[in-house]
Amino acid sequence: MDAPLDRWMRRLLRFAGTFNLLAGLAMMVLYHEGFRLFGIEKPQFVMPIQLTGALVMLFGVGYHRVASRPLENYDLLELGFLSKFCGSLLGIYYVVFGPLPWFFLAFLFFADIIYLPPFWLILRRIASVRRQRQAAVG
Repeated sequence: MDAPLDRWMRRLLRFAGTFNLLAGLAMMVLYHEGFRLFGIEKPQFVMPIQLTGALVMLFGVGYHRVASRPLENYDLLELGFLSKFCGSLLGIYYVVFGPLPWFFLAFLFFADIIYLPPFWLILRRIASVRRQRQAAVG
Protein backbone atom coordinates (compact mmCIF):
# COMPACT_ATOMS: atom_id res chain seq x y z
CA MET A 1 0.00 0.00 0.00
CA ASP A 2 1.30 3.47 -0.89
CA ALA A 3 2.30 5.89 1.85
CA PRO A 4 -0.19 8.76 1.99
CA LEU A 5 2.44 11.45 1.31
CA ASP A 6 6.00 11.62 0.03
CA ARG A 7 8.52 13.46 2.16
CA TRP A 8 8.51 16.54 -0.11
CA MET A 9 4.73 16.73 0.19
CA ARG A 10 4.82 16.81 3.98
CA ARG A 11 7.59 19.40 3.95
CA LEU A 12 5.70 21.60 1.50
CA LEU A 13 2.56 21.42 3.64
CA ARG A 14 4.58 22.33 6.74
CA PHE A 15 6.17 25.25 4.89
CA ALA A 16 2.80 26.43 3.57
CA GLY A 17 1.27 26.09 7.02
CA THR A 18 4.00 28.14 8.66
CA PHE A 19 3.93 30.71 5.85
CA ASN A 20 0.17 31.12 6.25
CA LEU A 21 0.43 31.47 10.02
CA LEU A 22 3.00 34.24 9.65
CA ALA A 23 1.25 35.94 6.71
CA GLY A 24 -2.08 35.88 8.53
CA LEU A 25 -0.51 37.33 11.65
CA ALA A 26 1.05 40.10 9.55
CA MET A 27 -2.35 40.85 8.01
CA MET A 28 -3.86 41.15 11.46
CA VAL A 29 -1.12 43.24 13.07
CA LEU A 30 0.82 44.97 10.27
CA TYR A 31 -2.06 45.74 7.87
CA HIS A 32 -1.05 49.41 7.69
CA GLU A 33 2.35 48.39 6.25
CA GLY A 34 0.62 46.32 3.56
CA PHE A 35 -1.47 49.25 2.43
CA ARG A 36 1.63 51.44 2.35
CA LEU A 37 3.62 48.81 0.40
CA PHE A 38 0.98 48.56 -2.32
CA GLY A 39 0.28 52.28 -2.42
CA ILE A 40 -3.35 51.95 -1.43
CA GLU A 41 -5.11 54.32 0.93
CA LYS A 42 -5.86 52.62 4.24
CA PRO A 43 -9.62 52.35 4.77
CA GLN A 44 -11.24 53.68 7.92
CA PHE A 45 -12.52 50.22 8.82
CA VAL A 46 -9.76 47.55 8.71
CA MET A 47 -11.60 44.67 10.38
CA PRO A 48 -12.21 42.82 7.03
CA ILE A 49 -8.44 42.74 6.42
CA GLN A 50 -7.85 41.48 9.94
CA LEU A 51 -10.56 38.82 9.57
CA THR A 52 -8.93 37.71 6.31
CA GLY A 53 -5.67 37.43 8.23
CA ALA A 54 -7.39 35.21 10.80
CA LEU A 55 -8.72 33.03 7.97
CA VAL A 56 -5.24 32.80 6.42
CA MET A 57 -3.91 31.67 9.81
CA LEU A 58 -6.64 29.02 10.05
CA PHE A 59 -5.58 27.66 6.66
CA GLY A 60 -2.04 27.49 8.05
CA VAL A 61 -3.30 25.31 10.90
CA GLY A 62 -5.15 23.22 8.32
CA TYR A 63 -2.02 22.61 6.20
CA HIS A 64 -0.17 21.43 9.30
CA ARG A 65 -3.05 19.06 10.07
CA VAL A 66 -2.94 17.65 6.53
CA ALA A 67 0.82 17.10 6.87
CA SER A 68 0.21 15.14 10.09
CA ARG A 69 -2.89 13.19 9.07
CA PRO A 70 -3.45 13.50 5.32
CA LEU A 71 -6.20 10.92 4.89
CA GLU A 72 -8.33 12.34 7.67
CA ASN A 73 -7.78 15.99 6.68
CA TYR A 74 -8.10 15.77 2.90
CA ASP A 75 -11.02 18.21 2.92
CA LEU A 76 -8.91 20.92 4.56
CA LEU A 77 -6.40 20.77 1.70
CA GLU A 78 -9.22 20.79 -0.82
CA LEU A 79 -10.57 24.00 0.74
CA GLY A 80 -7.05 25.48 0.82
CA PHE A 81 -6.53 24.68 -2.85
CA LEU A 82 -9.85 26.27 -3.80
CA SER A 83 -9.06 29.32 -1.64
CA LYS A 84 -5.67 29.79 -3.31
CA PHE A 85 -7.21 29.29 -6.76
CA CYS A 86 -10.06 31.77 -6.22
CA GLY A 87 -7.79 34.22 -4.40
CA SER A 88 -5.34 34.10 -7.31
CA LEU A 89 -8.09 34.85 -9.82
CA LEU A 90 -9.37 37.70 -7.68
CA GLY A 91 -5.88 39.12 -7.21
CA ILE A 92 -5.17 39.01 -10.95
CA TYR A 93 -8.50 40.72 -11.61
CA TYR A 94 -7.63 43.57 -9.22
CA VAL A 95 -4.21 44.01 -10.82
CA VAL A 96 -5.63 44.14 -14.34
CA PHE A 97 -8.85 46.09 -13.66
CA GLY A 98 -8.46 47.54 -10.18
CA PRO A 99 -6.23 49.51 -7.89
CA LEU A 100 -3.42 47.01 -7.29
CA PRO A 101 -0.01 47.66 -8.88
CA TRP A 102 1.55 45.17 -11.28
CA PHE A 103 4.23 44.14 -8.79
CA PHE A 104 1.43 42.67 -6.66
CA LEU A 105 1.54 39.72 -9.10
CA ALA A 106 4.95 38.74 -7.68
CA PHE A 107 3.48 38.72 -4.18
CA LEU A 108 0.47 36.76 -5.41
CA PHE A 109 2.69 34.25 -7.18
CA PHE A 110 4.72 33.43 -4.07
CA ALA A 111 1.76 33.55 -1.68
CA ASP A 112 -0.79 31.53 -3.69
CA ILE A 113 -0.14 30.63 -7.32
CA ILE A 114 3.07 28.70 -6.68
CA TYR A 115 1.19 26.28 -4.40
CA LEU A 116 -1.49 25.31 -6.92
CA PRO A 117 0.42 22.59 -8.85
CA PRO A 118 1.91 20.83 -5.80
CA PHE A 119 -1.36 21.05 -3.86
CA TRP A 120 -3.11 19.48 -6.86
CA LEU A 121 -0.56 16.64 -6.87
CA ILE A 122 -0.97 16.13 -3.12
CA LEU A 123 -4.77 16.08 -3.45
CA ARG A 124 -4.52 13.47 -6.22
CA ARG A 125 -2.14 11.36 -4.12
CA ILE A 126 -4.35 11.42 -1.04
CA ALA A 127 -7.46 10.62 -3.10
CA SER A 128 -5.64 7.70 -4.75
CA VAL A 129 -4.50 6.26 -1.42
CA ARG A 130 -8.01 6.65 0.00
CA ARG A 131 -9.45 4.76 -2.98
CA GLN A 132 -6.86 2.00 -2.63
CA ARG A 133 -7.60 1.58 1.07
CA GLN A 134 -11.36 1.56 0.48
CA ALA A 135 -10.97 -1.09 -2.25
CA ALA A 136 -8.83 -3.23 0.07
CA VAL A 137 -11.44 -3.03 2.82
CA GLY A 138 -14.55 -3.43 0.73
